[in-house]
Amino acid sequence: MNLYAVKAIYIFEMSRTFRTLTQSIASPVISTSLYFVVFGSAIGAHMSQIDGVSYGSFIVPGLIMLAILTESISNASFGIYMPKYSGTIYEVLSAPISVAEIVLGYVGAAASKSMLLGLVILATARLFVDFSIAHPFWMVAFLVLTSVTFSLFGFIIGVWADGWEKLQIVPTLIVTPLTFLGGSFYSISMLPPLWQKITLFNPVVYLISGFRWSFYGVSDVEVGVSLAMTLVFMTLCLLAIGWIFRTGYRIKV
Repeated sequence: MNLYAVKAIYIFEMSRTFRTLTQSIASPVISTSLYFVVFGSAIGAHMSQIDGVSYGSFIVPGLIMLAILTESISNASFGIYMPKYSGTIYEVLSAPISVAEIVLGYVGAAASKSMLLGLVILATARLFVDFSIAHPFWMVAFLVLTSVTFSLFGFIIGVWADGWEKLQIVPTLIVTPLTFLGGSFYSISMLPPLWQKITLFNPVVYLISGFRWSFYGVSDVEVGVSLAMTLVFMTLCLLAIGWIFRTGYRIKV
């Protein structure tokens, strides 16, 4: 394992976060605070508890997950797209570094940024609502798994994209709507029976459900199923990245 190369990529990517703190940290935190004001205070004041949890506290895991999914994809896709755009990707490919080390550097940095943001939002949420974490270990586990999985997914998008506009297509038109429809602000048990079944085809439901279980011990889906679905998606992303480097798809041409 060429740890020097991994460290170089990781530090370079992480340094970009600290150069753009307003965009990387402040903007998502402000957006999340507005969600708490609108949903937690305005709407929550007119809603009863959900599964024994106050509405303001109930949406905390969903808001954190919304930020993590968006930022993981954005950070990872931009991180690999910039070397492609500038042409420096060929220096990386010609260096004595393996595919696993390249992915570890870029994806590790993107996942670290997302986890940092998740923890910042968690601290911010404490300013608005009171909540507890019933299973701290599993909360961290879901946080790490989700960040890594969607950073891998973002890496794939960054390789696939051949223009700046394509970097935003999947996060904006697919991931964000799926997150809103995945139970971020409500329990899917509140939906009609038909829509409950349809919602189960949304992969984000399993992520949010498992993450919420780690906070309050309640979930819409069995926590083992949530964990399994996350691992399956991660495996698919790893297989796709392996295929990309094996064939050179949009990365060596």
